[in-house]
Amino acid sequence: MALAPAAALARTSDRSKPMDIDAGSSDYSMDDSRPTTLSGGVIITQGTLDIRSNQAVIHSSGGDPVRAVLTGSPVKLKQELDDGKAMDAVASKVDYDLKSEIVVFTGGVNIRQPSGSIAGERVIYNMKTGQVQGGGEDAGRVKIRILPKNSQGGG
Repeated sequence: MALAPAAALARTSDRSKPMDIDAGSSDYSMDDSRPTTLSGGVIITQGTLDIRSNQAVIHSSGGDPVRAVLTGSPVKLKQELDDGKAMDAVASKVDYDLKSEIVVFTGGVNIRQPSGSIAGERVIYNMKTGQVQGGGEDAGRVKIRILPKNSQGGG
């Protein structure tokens, strides 16, 4: 299922900005042999992207981060979209593949933006294409709300 009306692209300029990480503690690897684990109230910012989680495990390749797995109760993500509107999401777990730019949200997922929302147990968001796919695990349901264009100004 694609949520075309609510699928706006995340701010593409954010990906070229530096990533800042603030955490209570870290287990940092100087090479790619093992992931870096951050815990104790993790805050990750990159341009308009703001992620808050209890823990983040970041995998690297060639010194660059390639995957981030965030867990929390819940993980909270906010970002400005290319059209200037805001998107915010919550989930128990967020698995972000930085190379493919695909984000998999699982556990109590709720993604909201001015054009609508999607909620369920598993939502896949392709940041390159704006495609959103949702599915429920264990007979879960996907709930989608698409707002009429004339009511999108109110959020």
